[in-house]
Amino acid sequence: MGVDLRGGEWLDDNLANWDERVAVHVASEMYDRTRLREGGDVLDPIVRETLARLYPDGLEGLRVLHLQCHFGSDTLSLANLGATVVGIDFSPQAVAEARRMADELGLSQRARFIEANVYDARHMLPEPESFDLVFTSWGTIGWLPDVAEWARIVSWFVKPGGRFVFADGHPTAFVFDGDGGPGGLPAFAYPYANESPDIIDDPSDYADAEVALANARTWEWTHPLGEVVAALRDAGLDIETFTEHYRVPWRIFPATVDLGDGMYGWPAEQWLPLSYELVAVPRTTPVE
Repeated sequence: MGVDLRGGEWLDDNLANWDERVAVHVASEMYDRTRLREGGDVLDPIVRETLARLYPDGLEGLRVLHLQCHFGSDTLSLANLGATVVGIDFSPQAVAEARRMADELGLSQRARFIEANVYDARHMLPEPESFDLVFTSWGTIGWLPDVAEWARIVSWFVKPGGRFVFADGHPTAFVFDGDGGPGGLPAFAYPYANESPDIIDDPSDYADAEVALANARTWEWTHPLGEVVAALRDAGLDIETFTEHYRVPWRIFPATVDLGDGMYGWPAEQWLPLSYELVAVPRTTPVE
């Protein structure tokens, strides 16, 4: 692939961009943490419903690893729900805010945060097969050049009998952008499959329409569904459930409308899925 997974221009640009976003997101209405401070959670409905189905008796006693956790609101939500959690993110600004918030909430004994590029996770947290649940969601693998290595890292951390829960924007939706198509719908802008990154100069931020980021250049990769599923399978994980959704927890296109509880979707016809979520488990029998 020709990309150094542990450093280089792609990582420097993305890190500068996400470091700058932290203060913007902390101040934004989208990332309001009132429910977190009240002892509740700020998980989106898709993740919340999935966890409720998988763990009807709650998360008490579970050990959870949250990869690419940003500034830890979802991580701390899982802690409020009873889990012991470790969050990993590459942004020092994000990790500092996550640790500060854990202190504020009195959760520092059950919520630990590690600053690390996800590709260095095994070196920074040498605890194989030690988590009941590995979790990652929303805007994660699109920043990663190698989804196969990501899947191997996920698999390395999940204990036998544990689970991996993943939710993200649907790659079919990521081929579109803006509102330049027929009837104000988004128009084709990016290929569905492309080994090369899209290098984008965009100062806007999805959480605050008024912000212009100084560190505007990002490197992003599209990972088709087949690539993600194959990567998890090759890493020793079997897909237990796979579900497509017509809603996402941010306004992905101008044409989408507020569905309530922080979710956005199509105004009328369900044109195509906007997100997907899957649950994977460690394989107990070899692949033939």
